[in-house]
Amino acid sequence: MSWDEAFGSRYEEWSAHMTADVAFYVDLAQRADGPLVELAIGNGRVAIPVAQPTGRRVAGIDSSPAMLEQARVRAAEAGVELDLRQSDMRALALDEPAALIYCPFRALLRLPTWSDRRRTFERVAASIRPDGCFVWNAFAFDHRIAARLDGEHQEELVPHTVRYSVGANRIDISLDDGAQSSLWWATKNEWLGLLDVAGLELQALYSGFSGAVCR
Repeated sequence: MSWDEAFGSRYEEWSAHMTADVAFYVDLAQRADGPLVELAIGNGRVAIPVAQPTGRRVAGIDSSPAMLEQARVRAAEAGVELDLRQSDMRALALDEPAALIYCPFRALLRLPTWSDRRRTFERVAASIRPDGCFVWNAFAFDHRIAARLDGEHQEELVPHTVRYSVGANRIDISLDDGAQSSLWWATKNEWLGLLDVAGLELQALYSGFSGAVCR
């Protein structure tokens, strides 16, 4: 997993703009009849709002001790209970099959290879109920955005520089304070291939969190 623990100290600022997805996942959780699991729970940005209206404990998986500690503190402040587990999503194992497994904020893109994602999808397939749902968020690579942003210093969200390595499908993010993180993008067909090899079926493909169907 590509995650510099130093990045965690700026995560709340880094993710502050990401609010549109919360209601989307809350709605899914309210309609799910059974255990709820979040992969890459981070600081609990989504899990806490999910736990509040559903009244259910969310199992949160994350490989980062720094992020899990933030989630623990934030959950206590919000008065909700999260089942926090330091683990790798590629080795997901649950005591009880989940009704909903979700992975927000493009966290699957922190897995560097197709094989890493295949193992994750296979573990999800083995950990979810037959009528359960697996939901994740990703972006489509846009060469125009890459050309505009590559190497440019940016003040928002926090001061940072982004560099694109197109041959490796990788984006390297460097905060001014030295923290590092990377993302590896994938195509629509690669995601569909992952569903196929894991024995999962596509239910819907959205262009955003408003529910607009992607063609």
